Amino acid sequence: MTQNKRKTGAAYEQAAGYYLEQQGYVILQYNYRCRVGEIDLIARDGDCLVFCEVKYRRSGSRGNPLEAVDARKQYRISRCARYYMMEKRLGDIPCRYDVIGIEGSRITLIKNAFEGGS
Repeated sequence: MTQNKRKTGAAYEQAAGYYLEQQGYVILQYNYRCRVGEIDLIARDGDCLVFCEVKYRRSGSRGNPLEAVDARKQYRISRCARYYMMEKRLGDIPCRYDVIGIEGSRITLIKNAFEGGS
């Protein structure tokens, strides 16, 4: 079951990456993992580094996928993003956090969905 969920997640992350490329983003990495967490997509949008969380729901019966990125999840993503920036020695380049919700075949992008506070 877990492997099947992981495969499904990877497929929708690829779809989100393709969608972002159509919006002018450059995908830098899929599924960045480190000791403090995981980020679905890391991309560039102009001069901005973008950390993206992808959430998929087959239908609205389990809620809006965008609502699944709660404060706890936001904290984990921002912590992982700081680790990525430290690891890559990126310093003070501008960055933001986007959330991509996929419900059925509809993709919704929320740019700057949350602040990356500590």
